[in-house]
Amino acid sequence: MDDFKHYTVMLHEAVDALECCNEKIYVDCTLGGGGHSELILKRISPNGKLIAFDIDEEAIAHAKNRLKDYPNLTIIKSSYVNIKKELTKLGIEKITGGVILDLGASYHQLTKQERGFSFSKEAPLDMRFDMDSNFSAYDVVNRYSENDLIRIFSEYGEERFSKRIAKKIVETRKVSPIETTTELADIVVKAAPHIKSNIHPATRVFQAIRIEVNQELKNVKIVLNNILDLLDVGGIISVISFHSLEDRIVKQIFKYESSKCRCNDLICKCPPPRIELINKKPITASNEEIKENPPSRSAKLRIARKIR
Repeated sequence: MDDFKHYTVMLHEAVDALECCNEKIYVDCTLGGGGHSELILKRISPNGKLIAFDIDEEAIAHAKNRLKDYPNLTIIKSSYVNIKKELTKLGIEKITGGVILDLGASYHQLTKQERGFSFSKEAPLDMRFDMDSNFSAYDVVNRYSENDLIRIFSEYGEERFSKRIAKKIVETRKVSPIETTTELADIVVKAAPHIKSNIHPATRVFQAIRIEVNQELKNVKIVLNNILDLLDVGGIISVISFHSLEDRIVKQIFKYESSKCRCNDLICKCPPPRIELINKKPITASNEEIKENPPSRSAKLRIARKIR
């Protein structure tokens, strides 16, 4: 039985933005539960082509079953950072239609106990998107120096009490390794001062570790630049992000690539912009969607079109 649970965030907004049409090539860089892919396939079949990427075996197995009736779909088990290499293998030089990126962890990954993403459930410290990877949250928590822990908690979690938490982690692991999600959460609770908040004290620390384990922010920069190289003129990129760090990267790259001048010299020698922004302000989920799927309240959708 397929127990894969997934909510497709801003399904119609993100896919409508692609202006899907027959005969063209599209890429879903984050296949996940297959929701965006399915709607794209409905709109481009029978002659359009969709290439979908994911590194999560469970997501791929679910999506293969869900999308089994679409012969014009190719699923690739690989990180989206390998998009250039993988499309070259398929003989594809340009993405003629568009690309969708739904960043961050899926509902299934976050809620499946043994994946170790949640501090509310006892599980080994894991947090890998790619279960074939040999680097996990356990390595970060037990092997990173105190300074490196402070850095990732501050940068990726925007955690105010990074120093206190990192110090407590290092002190604890000297006695014995920190093995589970609840162990780590308890350490964070004890290290952080008790302040009134709707957010659990371990939330930002867990986010920071997950980003570090999966190199999420670094990979977003790589894939966005690769996509802009691969997109044909007229092609569209549709990006959904779920926290401010991801959205900031998308916003900065889109702003840079759509600007007429990036040098600020008296005599500008910048090449013309590569993209135009479809929406200058991010699109957010509707009130109806937020009621049905509360995590969608943090989602932001940015869209751009390749013009050069």
